[in-house]
Amino acid sequence: EKMNSTMSEEPDALSVVNQLRDLAADPLNRRAIVQDQGCLPGLILFLDHPSPPVVHSALLALRYLAECRANREKMKSELGMMLSLQNVIQKTTTPGETKLLASEVYDILQSSNMSDMDNVNEMNYRRRKAQFFLGSTNKRAKTVVLHIDGLDDSSRRNLCEEALLKIKGVISFTFQMAVQRCVVRIRSDLKAEALATAIASTKVMKAQQVVKSESGEEMLVPFQDTPVEVEQNTDLPEYLPEDESPSKEQDKAVSRVGSHPEGAGSWLSTAANFLSRSFYW
Repeated sequence: EKMNSTMSEEPDALSVVNQLRDLAADPLNRRAIVQDQGCLPGLILFLDHPSPPVVHSALLALRYLAECRANREKMKSELGMMLSLQNVIQKTTTPGETKLLASEVYDILQSSNMSDMDNVNEMNYRRRKAQFFLGSTNKRAKTVVLHIDGLDDSSRRNLCEEALLKIKGVISFTFQMAVQRCVVRIRSDLKAEALATAIASTKVMKAQQVVKSESGEEMLVPFQDTPVEVEQNTDLPEYLPEDESPSKEQDKAVSRVGSHPEGAGSWLSTAANFLSRSFYW
C-alpha cells in the first residue's frame, strides 16, 4: 500500500523488461536496441532488480541481443554490464537457471573479440570459474533442439515462448523461424519430453526432437504422446563444461516472418523513457 500514486500509473518493471525481451527475440530489432541510448543501461539496471523474474527476463533479452555478433563489443564495454553479470552469478540468492543463463551471456561477451584458440581457452577458464561460483547445487545444462510443426509466425512464437517459460528448469531458448526450430537450454534434470508436453498444450503446435545419427545426419524423433510428469532428479553430476551450442551461426538462419521493425522504434523510445526514470521506490 505504500506505493505512491504516480508509480502505479506507470508500467511495472516486469512488463517493461518482458516487452524488451520480446523485441530482442526478433533478429531485425537487435541492432536497434543496442544502438538505443536508454535500453542497454536499462537492462543492466534490471540485473540488480530485487525481483527474480525481472532479472531472468532481462538476461533472456541480453542473450538474444548477444546472438548478433555486431552487438557484442558494445554490450561488453557498456558500463556495469560485465560486473552486473558477475554479481548475478555470485549472488547466493540467485536461482540456478538464472546463474547458468548469466554465465552463458558472460561467456559470449567475454570471448567476443578473441581468436578461436584464445576463445576456447577463455571459455574453459570461465566455466571452471563459473563452476566454482555455482557450486554443486547446480546441475549440468544440456541443449535440446526441437522441430516445431506450426511454428510459422511471431504470434505462434510468442505462444511457444510462454509455454516454455512456465517450465522450471528451462534456462534459455533461441528460435530459428526459417526452419521451424527452437534450440532450448535446460537443466540436465529436466526431461526433454516436458518441453514437448508444454508445446502440445498450445493446441496449435507439436514438437519433435532433432537428433544427429552416428553418421552425422539429422533425424526427427517424435516424443511419446503421453504427457510427462516432470520429476526432479536430485543425484546428478554438477555443472560441467558444455559442448559448443548449436546456435552459434544462428543469426543467418533466422527468418524475417512477422517482423515489424518500424513498430519497434516507437516502442523502444517508450521503454527507454521509462528506463531513464528510476524504477526503485
